[in-house]
Formats: sequence, C-alpha cells, structure tokens
Amino acid sequence: MIRKLASGKYRLYSRTKDPKTGKRRNLGTFATRAAAERHERAVQFFKRH
Repeated sequence: MIRKLASGKYRLYSRTKDPKTGKRRNLGTFATRAAAERHERAVQFFKRH
C-alpha cells in the first residue's frame, strides 16, 4: 500500500498489520510514486521466492 505523505514523498506500507503494534509496517519512503511502485514489485517478488 502506497500513501502520499504531507512532505510530498511516498511511503510503502505492508498490506497486513503488524500484530505487535497494530499498525502497518513501513517498507520504505520514496521521492516519487513510480519509485515506490518499483520497490513494491521487488518486495512481492522476494516474498514469493
């Protein structure tokens, strides 16, 4: 899940909530949405392999 921050950057959050905190895990902050989407694809790839 990608969300736009108040600073104008984009942050990638995990799809599931962290059971310890009840919030979504931060998977990185990126300057552009395209960069966040590229990283999200990489995360999905390594999750499955």
